[in-house]
Amino acid sequence: MIESAVAKPSGLRGPHLLDITMFWSPSGGGVARYIRSKRAWLHTHSNWRHTIITPGLPTAETSGFNAPALPLSGGYRFPLRRNAATRAIMQEEPDLIEAGDPYRFAWAALDAGQQLGIPVAAFYHSNLDALIDHKITRAVRPAVRRYLHHLYSQYDTVFAASHWSVDTLRNIGLSNVVLQPLGVDCELFHPRRRDEQWRAEVGFKDSDVVLLYAGRFAPEKNLDQLAAAVAQLGAPYVLAAIGDGPRPPSGTRVRILPYQAQSLQLARALASADVFVHAGDQETFGLAPLEALACGTPAIVRARGGLRDLIDGHAAVGVERDGCNAFAETIREVAPHALTLRDAARRRACEFDADRAFSQLLHRYTAMRCAPRFGAAETNEQRYAA
Repeated sequence: MIESAVAKPSGLRGPHLLDITMFWSPSGGGVARYIRSKRAWLHTHSNWRHTIITPGLPTAETSGFNAPALPLSGGYRFPLRRNAATRAIMQEEPDLIEAGDPYRFAWAALDAGQQLGIPVAAFYHSNLDALIDHKITRAVRPAVRRYLHHLYSQYDTVFAASHWSVDTLRNIGLSNVVLQPLGVDCELFHPRRRDEQWRAEVGFKDSDVVLLYAGRFAPEKNLDQLAAAVAQLGAPYVLAAIGDGPRPPSGTRVRILPYQAQSLQLARALASADVFVHAGDQETFGLAPLEALACGTPAIVRARGGLRDLIDGHAAVGVERDGCNAFAETIREVAPHALTLRDAARRRACEFDADRAFSQLLHRYTAMRCAPRFGAAETNEQRYAA
C-alpha cells in the first residue's frame, strides 16, 4: 500500500528531478498546474530537488529557453533547437528527466539522458490523435502514430494520467506505459472556499445559476458550445469563463474573468459556482474539473478521452453527444440538484488526492533510478535517432 506522504529527510542533498515542457504559458494550463503542484509536494514531502525548463524568459520558478511564439496557442512557444535544449538540460545535472511534450524537448530529453546515463520519463499530456481531427487531415494519422511509437518506445517509462491515455499508447504498440493519475490538493481545493460575496464581485445576482469554466481559451475546448448552451437555456443560467487565450466564449449571458494565477482565488471561484462545465474533447485527464469536484462543485464534462476517468454519473456527469443541445439538456437536469451533490462531488475528488498520487509517482521515480535503462540492448543510434 502506498503511503499518503513520504517523510522529508533533513540536511540531505537529494536526487535532482528535471521537468521540461513547452506546455507552459502566462495563462496557465493543466500541465503547468501539475508541475507546480508536484514541485510544492516534493519540497514538503521529500529531499528531491526540482528544476523546470520551459520556453521563454527565465522566471523565479523556471529556467528559460529561447523559442518563438506559437500563433493562436494561448501563449505557448515552440522550441526548435534540439542540441541547445540538450545542453541546457545537461548543465542542470539532473538525476532523472521528465519530458512533458512530444516535440523537440522530448528528443532533447532523450539525448541528455543518454549522455548523462540517467533515466528519462515522458508524461503523455498531449492528445495528438484528437488534435489531428481538429487541425489536420486524418490521412496523416498513421504517420503520427508511427512517430509517437518511435519517440516513446525509447523512454524508460511513459506516464499516462487516464485509462484512455494508457489504452491509446498501448494500442500503438508501446509496452512501457504506466497509469499515473494526476492528483488534487484536497485541502487547498475545498468546499470551505465557497464565498457568497464572489458572485456580487463578478457581477452575478444571487438568483443566477452560475456555470463555470476555468482553463485556456483554445479551439479544442469547444467554448462556443458552452456559450450556445447558456444562450439556449436563458435566464437564470449564466457562464463565467476564467482564463485566457485566442478563443474566448462570447454572448450576452457570458462573463469573461481573467486568468487566476493564485490557487486560493481559483478555489474560491470553483467553490462558489453552481456547476463546473467543460466541453473539451481532447483532454488526457481533466485537472480543472477535478479541482472543481474537490471544492464540492458538481461537474458536467464531455464524455471523451481522459475526462471519462472522472465521470461517476452522479456528481461528475458525462455528455455523450456533441453540440450545445446535449450540454443544455444535461445542465438543465443537473443544476437544480447542485447543492445536494456537493458532498458526492467532494468524495469523488478525494479518490484522486494529491498525497496519494504524488507518493505513487515518487516511488516510481525512485524505482526508475534503481532499474536498468529501458531498451538497453539497442544501440545508441537505434534508440536516439530522430
